[in-house]
Amino acid sequence: MYCFRKKFGTSCIPGFLCSIPYSIATSNMNREHRYGGGPALSRKVISSGLSQTEFAVEVYPLRLQLLVMPKGDRCAVRISKKETIGELHKRACEIFYLNLEQVCIWDYYGHRKHALMNDMDKTLDDANLQMDQDILVEVHDIANGGLSASKGASRGCSAEPSQSPNLTSQGPNLTYQGRELDNAYGTSTVTTRGSSGGLIGLQNLGNTCFMNSAIQCLVHTSEFAEYFREDYHQEINWKNPLGMVGELALAFGELLRRLWAPGRTAIAPRQFKMKLARFAPQFSGYNQHDSQELLAFLLDGLHEDLNRVKHKPYKKSKDADGRPDEEVADEYWASHIARNDSIIVDVCQGQYKSTLVCPECNKISVTFDPFMYLSLPLQSTTTRSMTVTVFTCDGSALPFACTVTVPKQGRCRDLMNALSCACSLKNSEELKLAEVRNHLFQRFLEDPLISLSTIKDDDHLAAYKIAKSLKKTLLLRLIHRCQEQETGDTKAAQKLKPFGTPLVSLISHDDVITRGDIQKVVHTMLSPLLRSESLRQADIPEPCSSLAASDMCHHSSSDEACTNPLSDSMNKDSSGSRAVTLFKLPLQLVEESNACIDLSVGEDKTIKLSSTSTSMLVYVDWSQELLEKYDIHYLENLPEVFKYGPVNKKARTEPLSLYTCLEGFLREEPLVPEDMWYCPKCKERRQASKKLDLWRLPEVLVIHLKRFSYSRSMKHKLETFVNFPIRDFDLTNYIANKNNTQRQLYELYALTNHYGGMGSGHYTAHIKLLDENRWYNFDDAHISPINEEDVKSAAAYVLFYRRVKTVDAISNGENSGTGHNNGSSLK
Repeated sequence: MYCFRKKFGTSCIPGFLCSIPYSIATSNMNREHRYGGGPALSRKVISSGLSQTEFAVEVYPLRLQLLVMPKGDRCAVRISKKETIGELHKRACEIFYLNLEQVCIWDYYGHRKHALMNDMDKTLDDANLQMDQDILVEVHDIANGGLSASKGASRGCSAEPSQSPNLTSQGPNLTYQGRELDNAYGTSTVTTRGSSGGLIGLQNLGNTCFMNSAIQCLVHTSEFAEYFREDYHQEINWKNPLGMVGELALAFGELLRRLWAPGRTAIAPRQFKMKLARFAPQFSGYNQHDSQELLAFLLDGLHEDLNRVKHKPYKKSKDADGRPDEEVADEYWASHIARNDSIIVDVCQGQYKSTLVCPECNKISVTFDPFMYLSLPLQSTTTRSMTVTVFTCDGSALPFACTVTVPKQGRCRDLMNALSCACSLKNSEELKLAEVRNHLFQRFLEDPLISLSTIKDDDHLAAYKIAKSLKKTLLLRLIHRCQEQETGDTKAAQKLKPFGTPLVSLISHDDVITRGDIQKVVHTMLSPLLRSESLRQADIPEPCSSLAASDMCHHSSSDEACTNPLSDSMNKDSSGSRAVTLFKLPLQLVEESNACIDLSVGEDKTIKLSSTSTSMLVYVDWSQELLEKYDIHYLENLPEVFKYGPVNKKARTEPLSLYTCLEGFLREEPLVPEDMWYCPKCKERRQASKKLDLWRLPEVLVIHLKRFSYSRSMKHKLETFVNFPIRDFDLTNYIANKNNTQRQLYELYALTNHYGGMGSGHYTAHIKLLDENRWYNFDDAHISPINEEDVKSAAAYVLFYRRVKTVDAISNGENSGTGHNNGSSLK
């Protein structure tokens, strides 16, 4: 290998990059070809990689600074990181003319004694020695029982001359660059590197940052660190059918012990990953996963593996029936503890009050349920913007998009009321709301109690203004179809495929309905779309009523905006003279037998309908000639309910508070249809209103910020910045148990972060080491200190809070004792 002697001595260029081409030659090749540029540098081939089965040339061996005490000699030495501590002992003795029996070598990283290096078979890599770090060589005078200077001057160290100042002796202690070194025999001065703070990283095995960040937060939860470093095996529940026969607890405990062991070498959590994949196949492989989902699995799995209850008794829950909440809450908690009792319950589980109210009979049901963490929605307000396209069925106006503001947890009636006001609905009119998907009607939202949470942001809604009628009417559903040529067909076969937005109208069922009647109704529905040049070629029926553009939007505001591009030419010509008869539209009526009737012929023929029929389905098949007559772009590109865009300036300057997120979580809201509640009084499933209240808080409160939203066709990440308190997180006013007078104060000690989007994100952890009172960033194997002000960011995902022991809490605890029934503390 090429080297520079003049500037760097006989060594490789510092900072040499593997991406820069260089040549590696065997000894024979070097003798035969004599590569120029300097002397030959021999390098070892060492095992590398996570599996230690890959091989690479060790371009840069370790360079260690040897400091001899008490004489103060100093020399730098190059040695492979795969050499043993025994070889380092031997090299040090050769350099300084010492006997092996006289020498003790210390890991002297940061000029502090960390570990006595006496395991002669251990490699320097496993000992976690770093480039250019100090190694303290202690020389003992065996005869006198103390330290002794080396017998002679050190041998030449021309390979790596030291540039450091001299080490001088000053009595029992040594001074280096004005700093006092450790007393050779003082027990208080010997520390174990990394043991006080657990500064050991986790190697990324391939998209496992989601796992590493969650593990680091749990490992640095002091209650878990203390528990798993002691003998916890007696608490393993080997026969719990809900657990993992203790294997998950053992794997986690072993990993935790390694992370709290001396040293700073990053650990590859392969064994833990294998156990995880065995019991949770969803986390197998090396795809990215949700860190919170893994955390939930770990907490639940560890609980079952360490559940002290070996035989779970059957406990039947009782309804409150008007009893005091305190009595019912304690009853539920005692029942829960009788079946679930573990270190996880002791530390992480709390209890909330759940109140359900039947919308029909007003039956109230109160239960008290445990929780392991709180999943808080990121809602800065209590409202939601929804965009709906409004169609008029009487031919009086073009379709227009209307955006209204509704309660975020409201019901369908709230949306209907807002739309009625925004589009100036008359007393003689009503709205029919429908969800459109794939150019067809997905469902009609007729129940006013339907929760708006069932309508996703990427759904498409259409509202139809129809006239109220006392007569018996049928709902006419009009579906647009066009011809689409099938690819790969030599005969150029064509098929009809739905497109655009379907329309609806009413048709009287009291009278006889003919094919011509349906033609007239459809002509009226499509009349606003007629191009101006086509109006002179057809007889357009006069609209039932007209609506000025100003009337359509006079109720709208900045939050309720309507767009109503009325066609002036249509309004003028629609009332003109009827010169020609209506042209026949290519309509197909679908009978109950699914047979199609051509409505373009025999306009006087009667349509036979069942007396129980409430609607009819009609297709309009658009030909190229017909498309030229109508401007159908109004039927295309139905907007989404809510389109995500850049965060506005107001949202950026007014950060969302964690307290606001908590209030959104506790706010009363209707259940989604999938979670309908069975009312014991009505004996039916009802869409009840649900209200949550915090009742009992755990020692460690885990809060999950719901940054990821899922809908039918997309996943979206909310980049909202949440202003969460690092200390003095006060939850006193959010506790429903008014008999609990203790302050509920919490302090942040760890959090996971998610950077990037849904498909290519990265997880890290910020953790406060309590012994040092300092924050660190854990980025897989890389650990670095950070300032407290850098802890807050828009990437915060899962927050870990620890209860702060207040004076009143301590005094109350001494007076009343602690236990499972305490309103604010757990077992």
